[in-house]
Amino acid sequence: MHIREFAVETWMNAHETRCAWNLAETCVASITVQELLDLAGKGNSSLDDLLPMKLTYGAIEGSERLREAIAALYETKSASDVLVTHGAIGANALVYQALVGPGDVIVSVLPTYQQHYSIPESLGAEVRPLWLRAEDGFLPDLDRLRDLARGAKLIALTNPNNPTGALIDRSMLEEIVAIARGAGAWLLADEVYRGVDQEGDGFTASLADLYEKGISTGSMSKAYALAGLRLGWIVAPKEVLSAAMIHRDYNTISVSMIDDHLAALALEARDRVLARSRDITRGNLAILSDWVAAEPLISWVRPRSGTTALLCYDLDMSSVEFCSRLLDETGVLLVPGSAFDMDGHVRIGYANAPDILREGLARTSIFLKGL
Repeated sequence: MHIREFAVETWMNAHETRCAWNLAETCVASITVQELLDLAGKGNSSLDDLLPMKLTYGAIEGSERLREAIAALYETKSASDVLVTHGAIGANALVYQALVGPGDVIVSVLPTYQQHYSIPESLGAEVRPLWLRAEDGFLPDLDRLRDLARGAKLIALTNPNNPTGALIDRSMLEEIVAIARGAGAWLLADEVYRGVDQEGDGFTASLADLYEKGISTGSMSKAYALAGLRLGWIVAPKEVLSAAMIHRDYNTISVSMIDDHLAALALEARDRVLARSRDITRGNLAILSDWVAAEPLISWVRPRSGTTALLCYDLDMSSVEFCSRLLDETGVLLVPGSAFDMDGHVRIGYANAPDILREGLARTSIFLKGL
């Protein structure tokens, strides 16, 4: 199998450990085990639950406790609709392996997380890109989607979107469902940033609740600030989960019992965990918004959710040159837009500690003034 290099991960692997100010990180500032126990209201006594735990494979599809906690994130789902995976990256890969083969037509929004077009391509599918445009607020053009969806096996979205932070609301999701239903297509929504919308309770409707062929993937990494657990999930119709399980037996078997336990703790305390995340993302986006307004070389579509924004810069240089020079001269790490096939842009992650964001932005301003 030939697959294209994963551009974002390659960039992060090469540079993340040598930067001083990481504004490329996409997770909400990570919490410690102690913070998790405090948020869960359990105190250190909950660690006692781990001491007698036998470190076997555990429940292959995920513990009943964890799957019930995941199902509670959805309006219409139960534990039997959930499959626990090795991160959302594992969830997405399993969905494509289960559903996509040579000659299938896949429609994917772009820019997006590269899994959603490179994996289908590697499986021999025809990928039809639906480019999101700044003038549309980086929301899908539904007329264009309707055309592209003819004959499609699957339509893939990221909602909230990575890298733009655009958010498809319930009414537009329902229009997209109607398009998918008319084409007889599966509809996959990578919803790893769900829970940190900039308004209201932070939750947008999930496609898994809106469509009989809707598939939702999620994880503990982004909104829940627990990337170190490496735990995600698929919420989907039974036939999708059964097909995914066949592939899962070859590459994952089960997730760690310790990760399963800690993820269940976090999801049972999700109101407090997500309140912390929304405080960070909403406060930090205000900081970033003020910075963008003061920078004449930078423009954007202000994110409505998630932890990332796509910044457009008015300079005659590639995004790789921009980010490389910025890192070398200031220690600030961003992601070049070319990693999303969007040169002339850079992706910034704004959900780290506020002092890191402020210092990174100040150093970036100095860099811009020197160009």
